[in-house]
Amino acid sequence: MLKEINILSTKALSLVEIQFLLDANIAVDSVDFIAINPKKFTLETVHDNLIFTSQNAVRSVLQHPEWERLKSKNAFAVGIKTKNLLAANGFNVIAYTGYASDLAEIISLVYGKESYTFFCGNLRRDVLPNTLKENGVQVNEIEVYETKLTPIKNTKKVDGILFFSPSAVESYLKTNTLKNEICFCIGETTAKALAYKNTITAAHPTVELLLQEVVTHFSGK
Repeated sequence: MLKEINILSTKALSLVEIQFLLDANIAVDSVDFIAINPKKFTLETVHDNLIFTSQNAVRSVLQHPEWERLKSKNAFAVGIKTKNLLAANGFNVIAYTGYASDLAEIISLVYGKESYTFFCGNLRRDVLPNTLKENGVQVNEIEVYETKLTPIKNTKKVDGILFFSPSAVESYLKTNTLKNEICFCIGETTAKALAYKNTITAAHPTVELLLQEVVTHFSGK
């Protein structure tokens, strides 16, 4: 009988995702190491185009009582799931990429004469707004959610750890140290924040591909 692999996910996984791992003889504890809290905000200063780099930002905007009037504006997104969530709620998504740096480059090169509002969280990365401003693109920001670190002490020996954001990396390292576990990161930004030698990064930043990397690694490839 094969040895069961134990991993820790720093984000709560769905039942389908957990079963996918169990089918590969991989047991997983999944716990949210960050908490997302929507914030109150106004839509008075929204420009002609909208930028979303996370599903959290989209969900927060959808809670605003006047969110539907934003559907007349074009949207730009980071991540296929962010794009799909916008489209499912009637937004016209002009372009989407896997990383904020790539989206900033596309906007600067192709749509640089337009004006933008970036809906973000309190721990948003600098790369997108800074790149746009450096290229003379008009952009403002509206903070629509807050990310809070919810660090937990991991007392269980695990073979691997899953990270889905730089914030989760920071939260985990507040109360834990990495020993010789294999770490799996959803994207390059998260891997860079972790800065750990035993790291495997998903080819594209999706949960599905990250879990496939886990299964591939522990099944002996």
